[in-house]
Amino acid sequence: MDATGRIEQIITPSVEAMGYEVVRVQISGGQRSVLQIMAERADGAPMTVEDCADISRSVSALLDVEDPIREAYTLEVSSPGIDRPLTRLKDFERFAGFEARLESRMAIDGRKRFKGMLKGVEHGLVCVDTEQGPARLEFDNILRAKLVLTDELIRASQEQQEGPQN
Repeated sequence: MDATGRIEQIITPSVEAMGYEVVRVQISGGQRSVLQIMAERADGAPMTVEDCADISRSVSALLDVEDPIREAYTLEVSSPGIDRPLTRLKDFERFAGFEARLESRMAIDGRKRFKGMLKGVEHGLVCVDTEQGPARLEFDNILRAKLVLTDELIRASQEQQEGPQN
């Protein structure tokens, strides 16, 4: 298991017990490594600075004990944002109807990059309508995917933050 997988394994139970879901764990290089933990509230409410601080304190304590990263690093906890990465199979279901960019590990019909409207998941395959026609990608073949910032996505995000109108 790589370092990010090990870190995710260490922190996920605690983060979930606090009422959040881990979206992504990523380590980026440089002179001092940055450990980025992206999380969202399990109840779907918008993340606050306090939420990120709570997660940061909890994760820091866990990582101090487990010590999965030997060198010095900076911990960053953030929300996924509007044009969020899609990292879990349920993300592709949840954001069906929105535009996304996907990159596959192995070529599908000679292509590795796909951009189009997410259509959800069918029989474990992520479905996307692209300009070249429909594409179906195995989840394990998706290297990276993220939502595309569109007016529709911004509108939906604003509606979610405002909550139901009475």
